[in-house]
Amino acid sequence: MATGGPRAARSLSGRKPRCVHRAVESRTHASRAPTVKQQHTPAQPPSNVDATLALLEQHDYVAERRLATAVFLALKLQRPLFLEGEAGVGKTEIAKVLAAGLARPLVRLQCYEGLDTAGAVYEWNYPRQMIEIRLAEAAGGVERGELSHDIFTTRFLLRRPLLQALSPEDGAPPVLLIDELDRADEPFEAYLLEVLSDYQVTIPELGTIRAHTPPVVVITSNRTREIHDAIKRRCLYHWVDYPDAARELAIVARKCPAASASLAREVVAFTQRLRTLDLFKSPGIAETLDWAEALVALDRITLDPQTVADTLGALLKYQDDVAAITPDVAARLVREAQAEQA
Repeated sequence: MATGGPRAARSLSGRKPRCVHRAVESRTHASRAPTVKQQHTPAQPPSNVDATLALLEQHDYVAERRLATAVFLALKLQRPLFLEGEAGVGKTEIAKVLAAGLARPLVRLQCYEGLDTAGAVYEWNYPRQMIEIRLAEAAGGVERGELSHDIFTTRFLLRRPLLQALSPEDGAPPVLLIDELDRADEPFEAYLLEVLSDYQVTIPELGTIRAHTPPVVVITSNRTREIHDAIKRRCLYHWVDYPDAARELAIVARKCPAASASLAREVVAFTQRLRTLDLFKSPGIAETLDWAEALVALDRITLDPQTVADTLGALLKYQDDVAAITPDVAARLVREAQAEQA
């Protein structure tokens, strides 16, 4: 370990090197005029529902007014926004758009079975603590009680998404996305109650850490299981449904501009009819966009039954659903979609 700084450098050459002198001088000036870390300044939230619609549209999110109202109220009232709906309808995208539109960092907690506080909130850096203990033992003269207190400080704390959102390092409240909460276990929901109620977490060794300014919280669920009422009561709730034809066409035009207007209309009309069938998993807007991009990549300008059969994997994700779209069904849906545009 290097010791003495300038003194060690002087012992090697007989004089203080210029570089060491400048380093000491710079540290001296720094101590006299400490630099202040520049804080990130978020944008002001929209002032009304129309402004919220405009904010979402500015970032290519075509939302219905009811969803924009829920987003506006969540921002205005500083309440978590709970979005439920089928996979691929744009729930997660809301949090991403809000982070971009409000100029805030996005902190994402992806839920999964077995998620606990070590993965979601905090964990102690045990290897670093062990190194600290070994160094203290080697140095000697350190009391056990004092050492145990020193190693349980923020210096050894690994901050996971929930703690990052409640206590951001730059002080700017982020957008916290708790994605697919239905994948987590029910005990984790119980832990979330403290976070959603008081915007705080409790670490036994450090105490309670409370957010100075609450983050914008967006929770999503694909409804693979029911979320406990205690969670929903603390949130503003909105069901994100499949878009109607007009809104889906507007989304395709924004997200897949390479598709011609006629192809986009046929894609949307076909997908809308596909959702009326008895499928295990109807295609969401994400699948519609994937299909449109696939057709553009194949240089298709219109639908035909063979192209539909060749590209069904972009729309449907289960073999039983793919098998249900027989050549006759595909031909009928194509005829109906094209007749609607005639």
